[in-house]
Amino acid sequence: MDVPGGSYIFFGLMAALFGVIAASYLRRLLTVLRTLRRGVRTTGECSRVTYPDRDSDAKDHYFTFRTGDGREVEFKDLANWTMSKGTQVTVAYDPADPERTATIASRSNWAPVRLGLVVVTGCGLACLLFLTLLFYEITG
Repeated sequence: MDVPGGSYIFFGLMAALFGVIAASYLRRLLTVLRTLRRGVRTTGECSRVTYPDRDSDAKDHYFTFRTGDGREVEFKDLANWTMSKGTQVTVAYDPADPERTATIASRSNWAPVRLGLVVVTGCGLACLLFLTLLFYEITG
C-alpha cells in the first residue's frame, strides 16, 4: 500500500530519531571531556550491573563514590563489558553537580569516551543519510 508522502514521513522521523540520539550522546561526551580536564578525582566502585533487556547481552553499569563533603552519589556510565560489581574505579566529577558530571573515564579507562564517540558518529551518519534521502525524495 502506497501512502502519499509516506517516504517523507519515514525519512524525516528516522533523521529526527538518530539526530536526537546523536545530540544526547554528544552532550554527555562533551560533559565527560570537560570533567576530565577540570574535575575533582576520587575513588569509587562499580555498585551494580543490570541487564535492561533479558534477550540481550547489554549491561548497564552503576558506580558509587563519596563527594568531598561526604555525600554518596550513584551514577550510570558506559563501561567495558568485563567490568563487574565491586571493581574499584577512579571517578572524576564537578563538585557543583556531581550527579550529572560524574564519569569513570580516565587516562587508563577510555571506555566512556570511546563508546560515546562510536554512538555519536554512527547516529550522526545515520541522521545525515536519512536527511540526504529525504532531500532526494523531495527534489525528485
